[in-house]
Amino acid sequence: MMLQSILSLLLQISLFTFAAASPVASSSNTGNQIGFGAGGGVAGFIVLILDIIVFAEVLNSNRPVPNKVLWCLLVFLFPIGGVIIYGLFSNRVEHNRSAGGYEAIP
Repeated sequence: MMLQSILSLLLQISLFTFAAASPVASSSNTGNQIGFGAGGGVAGFIVLILDIIVFAEVLNSNRPVPNKVLWCLLVFLFPIGGVIIYGLFSNRVEHNRSAGGYEAIP
């Protein structure tokens, strides 16, 4: 249940990002078009944070190196879609290093 709510939240954030990053047409022609259509802002920052979280989680997992590279490449090339695909298909619980708990120090 918790995973579904997290994925639902990620989907809502990504849809909000698409809406917030779309360029807004201006009726005044001032000739100053710097930053027009660049998007970003708060929505871009949220996507950046989610991407960094995915990178950290992938690199700290017990996946083989080629799989880590492929997941990181997917998220790097497609930031919003990559996070959604990672959340849906990555089998995070199985590859979590800390799932087994701590080992006792001899």
